[in-house]
Amino acid sequence: MSNKTVATRSTDAQSAPWQNWSRTQSCNPSYIHQPSDAAGVSAVIEAAKADGTSVRPLGAGHSFTPVATTEGHRIQLDRYSGLVDLDTENKTVTLRAGTRLRDIPGILRPLGWALPNQGDVDPQSLAGAISTGTHGTGLGFTGFAGTVRGFRIVTADGVEKHCHAGASGEEAELYRLARLGLGVFGVMTEVTMDIVPAFDLRADEHREDFESLRKAFPERCGEADHLEFFWFPGQKEALVKHNTRTAPAPRRRRPTPGTVRHRLGQVRSFVDEELLGNIGLKAICEVSAKFPAATGALNKFATNAVPERIYSDEAHRVFVSPRRVKFAEMEYSVPLEAAPDVLDEIRSVLEAKNIQVSFPIEVRAAGADDVALSTAYGRDSAYIAVHRYFKEPYREYFDLIEPIFKAHEGRPHWGKLHTLRAADLAERYPLFDEVAALRDKVDPEGLFLNPHLRSLFG
Repeated sequence: MSNKTVATRSTDAQSAPWQNWSRTQSCNPSYIHQPSDAAGVSAVIEAAKADGTSVRPLGAGHSFTPVATTEGHRIQLDRYSGLVDLDTENKTVTLRAGTRLRDIPGILRPLGWALPNQGDVDPQSLAGAISTGTHGTGLGFTGFAGTVRGFRIVTADGVEKHCHAGASGEEAELYRLARLGLGVFGVMTEVTMDIVPAFDLRADEHREDFESLRKAFPERCGEADHLEFFWFPGQKEALVKHNTRTAPAPRRRRPTPGTVRHRLGQVRSFVDEELLGNIGLKAICEVSAKFPAATGALNKFATNAVPERIYSDEAHRVFVSPRRVKFAEMEYSVPLEAAPDVLDEIRSVLEAKNIQVSFPIEVRAAGADDVALSTAYGRDSAYIAVHRYFKEPYREYFDLIEPIFKAHEGRPHWGKLHTLRAADLAERYPLFDEVAALRDKVDPEGLFLNPHLRSLFG
């Protein structure tokens, strides 16, 4: 592989701005770099310092915030991906930072291993997922950053540093405070993280009474391996996903393409995931946007139309669902025990203000960790996410809900929309001032900052 650089603005002043997946952010970087090694990353950093601009890494563009935007130098690590080392004795894997989450099962599963947990989408880069606090659900598991045992990062001085618990000096401090770092400490190049023996999941997807589920959610999380639910505002029932970890079944022989069995499987997948999931949800959102008064009836239809089913498959095939309907999202973590009250307050305010919302609210949980900027730092956490169809304005809805999160010690997902700034964050993260001080020490000129990140770190 070779390093590759594209000068965008200088060669095509009329080029269309880059947009993130949800179309909530855009920018027009002057240069797009695709380095294939740490030396290539260092060269980009030196170039940015020479012309007085910034450097921002980009993964899949799945963050809803401006975390990846830049008018200067953009780094994409797709040419720096794949397996570096598998340590079965210590149960860790080392991967290059540009590895996409969707590719990791194909690396680990044939070797008999898996990541401990996973979220419900997988196009993100590994570094991007860790750096923004991506998580799945399951009280016995942390987010991605909580599984990191070491990483390599190229900082503003152009030097690649190996950061891990046994390191000393600056490398030790980076490990303690920058495992989840939003890219403000430098460009991550490799990650060593925990793995577990490969496993399957038994999925039980069904409807339940929302009120009962809301009240019992903390206790229910303690009884399940992985529990989450989706609730269309105004509906009496919620859609529950309860996944149980099981030993891997004998290797499944996938149907041969073109056979009747394969075609039937494709039809079933299309109906469950596309027709009732993506196509159906998009149709509901389109109609709701044009006829808000119909939203309640559409939400009731959506709740009842989703099939109840029980099935088993390899873990990553159950965790991940295709998401093709674009939306804006705000997600906060709150202490797990606060979830019932937070959900009750959200329901009450939506009813009082008669806000029509065609996207379900998603509720998950994760275990406490020791990652300084993790939304689950020091506490078991519930995650409550609100969404708005991308063609509809989201600000009024999110502004209505965010104060509820804030009143319950809420911490915003770093890759999702919120309005908090440095002073707010310092109140919510016990180690925030230490993180900010270390960032200022390793990057005093703000090489890795953009306006959004300056507002977060002062």
